[in-house]
Amino acid sequence: MSLNKVMLIGNLGKDPEIQTFDSGAKKAAFSLATTEKYTNRDGQKTDATEWHNIVCWNKLADLAENYLKKGKQIYVEGKIKTRSWEEDGKKRYITEIEALGIQMLGQKGDGGGTDGGSGGYTNSYNTPDTSKGKQTETPQPPIQDQDDLPF
Repeated sequence: MSLNKVMLIGNLGKDPEIQTFDSGAKKAAFSLATTEKYTNRDGQKTDATEWHNIVCWNKLADLAENYLKKGKQIYVEGKIKTRSWEEDGKKRYITEIEALGIQMLGQKGDGGGTDGGSGGYTNSYNTPDTSKGKQTETPQPPIQDQDDLPF
């Protein structure tokens, strides 16, 4: 048995970049900053920020395109994926978080939610939509032909 699950709360580093492929699939990609606050050995309060590459597909990409903006705080649940490609004769790698669900956070009036509230849990898989008490059923992102891949 294995488990590949990531849960992050952070702020968008940029507006989502949207791609629509010939197959009809839609991809949104953006960076997410998570900051850990701690006290170092010298007693000084310190922040350590990690940047994460987030990718989401289809209906979740629609949500990202319409509601996510640089600086917004969100909760992302997903899985870690690593991919590689050749560039200038060298093999390159990138590790990304494939989002399976996104919840917009924040207070009313700060743009944190789709309805001005705390936002809803939205995903592309068969996971409960906790904001509405029902399940969302949409297919997993389609497997793309090599010609459709952005690398």
